[in-house]
Amino acid sequence: MNLLYKIEHWGDTHHPRWLDYLRIALGVLIFSKGISFISDTDAVARLIALTNFQLSIWGAVHYVAFMHLVGGIFIALGLVTRLAVLLQIPILIGAVFFVNITNGFSFLNSEFWLSLVVLLLLVLFLIVGSGKYSLDHAMRKPGYLRKI
Repeated sequence: MNLLYKIEHWGDTHHPRWLDYLRIALGVLIFSKGISFISDTDAVARLIALTNFQLSIWGAVHYVAFMHLVGGIFIALGLVTRLAVLLQIPILIGAVFFVNITNGFSFLNSEFWLSLVVLLLLVLFLIVGSGKYSLDHAMRKPGYLRKI
């Protein structure tokens, strides 16, 4: 556990402001992807069915949509960011290595590249955390609860 605390402390002390804007954009992108999953669940079910997993397709679709909606909001606001990112990573690993592999690793497969970039950004924010412009940072300040 000591290593995790060291990584968290390093991430909190080495966090430039532009990473906060990137985190907010990432959260909005994940949230918008959740909205697109809700609006077209049949396409998502077909994508999951192509992976030949033996799990409930509708359960997976609802999990992905819910986690993208809630996780996207949490990442954008910087609220429990590392946990929200940690819950997004398995979804993006599945998107990169199982769903998008059926379309190939070509430069024309834009969905693969978007999923790969989002996965790498999630790993980045798992390490560096939420930053100064976040609810996590605001709640760490002394006297935060007295202002409410």
